[in-house]
Amino acid sequence: MKITSYGAAGGVTGSKHLLEINGYRVLLDCGMFQGRRKEADVKNRHLGFEARNVNATVLSHAHIDHSGLLPMLDRNGYNGFVYATCATRDLCSIMLKDSAHIQARDAEWLSKKNREFVPPLYQDIDVQEVMKRFKCAPYGDRFEVVPGVYVTFQDAGHVLGSAIVCVEYAENGSTKRLIFSGDLGRKNAPILRDPWQPDEADTVILESTYGDRDHKPIQDMEEDLAQVIRETHARGGKVIIPSFALERAQEIIYSLKNLESRLAIPYMPVFVDSPLTVNITEVFRMHSECFDAEIQKLMASAGDPFRLHHIRYIQRVEDSIRLNFLKEPAIIIAAAGMCEHGRILHHLKNNVENPDNTVLIVGFQAKHTLGRRIVEKQRELRILGKTYQLNAQVRVLDSFSAHAGKGELVEFGRRFKDCKAKVVLVHGEDTALTALREALTAEGLQDITIQEEGVTISA
Repeated sequence: MKITSYGAAGGVTGSKHLLEINGYRVLLDCGMFQGRRKEADVKNRHLGFEARNVNATVLSHAHIDHSGLLPMLDRNGYNGFVYATCATRDLCSIMLKDSAHIQARDAEWLSKKNREFVPPLYQDIDVQEVMKRFKCAPYGDRFEVVPGVYVTFQDAGHVLGSAIVCVEYAENGSTKRLIFSGDLGRKNAPILRDPWQPDEADTVILESTYGDRDHKPIQDMEEDLAQVIRETHARGGKVIIPSFALERAQEIIYSLKNLESRLAIPYMPVFVDSPLTVNITEVFRMHSECFDAEIQKLMASAGDPFRLHHIRYIQRVEDSIRLNFLKEPAIIIAAAGMCEHGRILHHLKNNVENPDNTVLIVGFQAKHTLGRRIVEKQRELRILGKTYQLNAQVRVLDSFSAHAGKGELVEFGRRFKDCKAKVVLVHGEDTALTALREALTAEGLQDITIQEEGVTISA
């Protein structure tokens, strides 16, 4: 078997890993690059391989950096199936359409500003066509994707429907097993079940996003959130939360529900200003089979986990604009999570210069994004073509992260020591990749490769 990564190799976004097995080509993920816009756009326009030569595509989860170029596959002649869990399929139908709309709006905005026109990567029709190719399977079911190659999805505990992908095939007369971690979640996270624990494999493709650091304990998550809210309320300010529409927003709302039920926070109206988040939350309600026992218990006693006493889900642009004129304390949750597009940009430009406000970062911020510049507390921020002073408080709560931290990644990798698996590290920045390789080596794993983009390795 050969593995070639065309994304998420030496970086975090653009997950695309092509397997060549017995003359067949199976693609794991087809994600979009994110970061510096011009650089990302150039990379996103070239898949790096011939789509028509791919026989099957297996999707780990719906995040755009893992699924966002699926419509490009279809446009470039792909005629196979896209295999995913049912929740991932339902989420992709919303998120890919939203991605197409964002590209169309960006192209229109650039045209109005008399800047260089950048055509969208794909349109609604391309999303509609690729969605016809989806075949969904539940966790634990084994199915054939090409002759002699079988896949089983196991729960990754990262986002709704996320999967660890187990690939089984015969080679040189023996059965082989490859495990692709996708993005690994964390134990004891709210809403979702813990990640599945594998036993053995011949090859492991392992994500490394937080390979160089651990998160604060999940148990501290709600109290940390409550403290930020109480402090900001005392100043009379607003809490502005850039949030990924998938999972992170729902976790925040769920945590607010718990805090509200315990009277742990003062009254502050909550505005979820993201049509995408609103639609995704409906998908969550459809797939409660993915929930863990804790949230099932809350649902039995307190009803809808995503409905607060003072929450408003906003769809219309006019209602979003009205939030600019709010004077009293409030919590505003808006996409996108890395602050590169979407309604969060308008809330940031209207609120970052006020020292009473708090910008609350609750997710990973890739290099060269506005979100990373906020985390670094750069004094001047370029937002929608203008410069603003960052006077607002900046708080980072990495306890909300949906990614496994270093200790959890090492624990996952340690399971493959006795079977002498080949470990291929992907989906991480250089420092994270190096630190995780050193930690796994210290655990006794001997065959560890840091994957490079476009380089083919044998496994």
